[in-house]
Amino acid sequence: MMHVTVWNEYRHELSEEKVRAVYPEGIHQQIASFIETPEISVGTATLDEAEHGLTTDVLAKTDVLIWWGHMAHDEVKDEIVERVYQRVLDGMGLIVLHSGHFSKIFRKLMGTSCDLKWREDGQHARIWNVNPAHPIADGISDCIELEQEEMYGEHFDIPAPDELVFVSWFPKGEVFRSGVTYHRGNGRIFYFQPGHETYPSYYNQEVQKVIQNAVRWCAPKNSRPRVYGHFQPLED
Repeated sequence: MMHVTVWNEYRHELSEEKVRAVYPEGIHQQIASFIETPEISVGTATLDEAEHGLTTDVLAKTDVLIWWGHMAHDEVKDEIVERVYQRVLDGMGLIVLHSGHFSKIFRKLMGTSCDLKWREDGQHARIWNVNPAHPIADGISDCIELEQEEMYGEHFDIPAPDELVFVSWFPKGEVFRSGVTYHRGNGRIFYFQPGHETYPSYYNQEVQKVIQNAVRWCAPKNSRPRVYGHFQPLED
């Protein structure tokens, strides 16, 4: 059985009534609710738990980690970031959602600022499926229409993605690489833009389908352990 851990700061929901009205049990619980199946077990972890809920034991059994953060990136301890980083290199999948682009772990894995343009104006978003043959886009229509979503715009300071799956368009003219994949070590990474805390994006069935597909795509693929350092010659 595959095991997924959904990590969330869980700060907005506790401090802002507007967010709590949309996600009364927390963003992490809403995501967990559509990820769990008979074949996939799901656990959650939050910032204010001991070790941010990401103990060595939790990460050791996690096949895919889903990360949502926004207002407290700097409070994530560096030793926990390093712990997650090493697990990704060893093969754990990582899905980074929305403002998680500024998380310590995503910036460490990308090696760039991961900065972008943004505007919270409550307008709609159109997420174009530009790679329909990709497994993450399986079952997704030409575009996903969201009535409200925060605008993220280019330039998005990330490395050139291994694969571009989705591109978003916003009514004031901006576009954004909103679904991108990477490989780091033995691990697979997917960044997906929708998910502002005051909008119900994680109730949208196609957004849910993308994340469900991404969980399966990011899951470890029985990769061989990485071997580095001094190496004996194969031939005399």
